[in-house]
Amino acid sequence: MTSAFALPSPGLKPLDLLTNSREPGKLNLTKQAKARGAAQDFEAVFLNSMFQHMFTGISGEGPFGGSGASGVWRSMLTDEYAKSFAKAGGIGIADQVYRTLIARQEAQS
Repeated sequence: MTSAFALPSPGLKPLDLLTNSREPGKLNLTKQAKARGAAQDFEAVFLNSMFQHMFTGISGEGPFGGSGASGVWRSMLTDEYAKSFAKAGGIGIADQVYRTLIARQEAQS
């Protein structure tokens, strides 16, 4: 008896079943990629907000001498940190947002 549903190998996460699914009626890969990108962007925005709060109240001598330029530099730094963290797997927000986006899109189609 063959099953249409295969169990994942030990290295796969439950999310891999959703993204690698070949069942009819599932969203195409382009829509899945867009949903994944949107979920990562959402997590990056959240992380950027958290990182900005970490730097509030910090002043002093830095690469830009503590002038107004240091605020701009810190803003860009936190933005890049957030993007890097989200791309590397983040803290799990992107996975949950992705699952929700896919579920809603499948329900609408």
